[in-house]
Amino acid sequence: MSYKIGIDISGGDFAPHESFKGAVLANKELAQKIVLIGIEEEIEREAEKEKIDLENFEVIDAPEKISMDEVGAMSIRRKRKSSIAIGLNLLKERKIDAFVSCGNTAAVVSAASLILGVIEGAERPGISVLIPTAKDISLVIDVGANINPKPLHLLQYGIMASLYYSLVFNKENPTVGLLNIGEEESKGPDFMRIVHKLFSSSPLNFIGNLEAKDIFSGRCDCVVSDGFVGNVALKVSEGLAEVIGKFLIDAIRKDLLGKIGLFLVRRSMRRFKRVIDYAEYGGAPLLGVNGVVIIGHGRSSSYAIKNAVKVAIQELQRDLIGRIKERLDEICKDSRVRQILTT
Repeated sequence: MSYKIGIDISGGDFAPHESFKGAVLANKELAQKIVLIGIEEEIEREAEKEKIDLENFEVIDAPEKISMDEVGAMSIRRKRKSSIAIGLNLLKERKIDAFVSCGNTAAVVSAASLILGVIEGAERPGISVLIPTAKDISLVIDVGANINPKPLHLLQYGIMASLYYSLVFNKENPTVGLLNIGEEESKGPDFMRIVHKLFSSSPLNFIGNLEAKDIFSGRCDCVVSDGFVGNVALKVSEGLAEVIGKFLIDAIRKDLLGKIGLFLVRRSMRRFKRVIDYAEYGGAPLLGVNGVVIIGHGRSSSYAIKNAVKVAIQELQRDLIGRIKERLDEICKDSRVRQILTT
């Protein structure tokens, strides 16, 4: 089935060049109708530079641009003709089936919540990311959408993450854990102890608290966190991976034997890079909003943007939003969960 995917051409550190190239790749490799949303003159300039016929695309002019350092909610109110605002309005009006942006994350989250609203049974959206682990792939939610959540918000994140993981990886009843400062249920502030009780009373496959070291061990399929801690953990992990890679290459290149060894293991090094490269996993689904919204890394390449479109297509094919609604309603109406929330 063919879908209409809107791409924010103005969003990202390397926009509009990489965003445009990513849209072209998606159109070519994924055989989907791509809607280019951005400053029309910039889109035409990129098309001329890359020798691309825009007849194969739909172009929507969005004359305003939200920079990466602007305050999210405020920028959306001030710039209603930005690519983010226009793209999400197109999604609301069902003129596109999904929206992909590598722009200002806070602006995308704010605009999606305001324009699309949250799905029934969810109170706040959460950004989820797939990360490689020692065993397989894990999903972490939330990594930046909601930095001051209520206990119920984290339970809803766990529900959405569990369902998303089971659909993407065809795994029944995936494990769910809470990111905390220790494994004991008494660890952390009162807020986290309430969250622990909520998860323990739910039908989720809850395995308890996780320490930060457990994120990459593969001990748990779905890691639940508040947006502040999750974002810090993600950024530290990205920085550490880059530095370790640099240290490794520098150490190997220091002598002749190392350089020879590097030549011999270059294929293995490429495989290693693919495993840890966020570009391989595309974008991060914004779970909980009433529409398919994929948030890409600010530094996304064209390859990463193409993969973000692929993630959007997979969400549409699996009717993820409809299934999340059903699951949220089922669990949040559970008498044990309601009892904890009202005490």
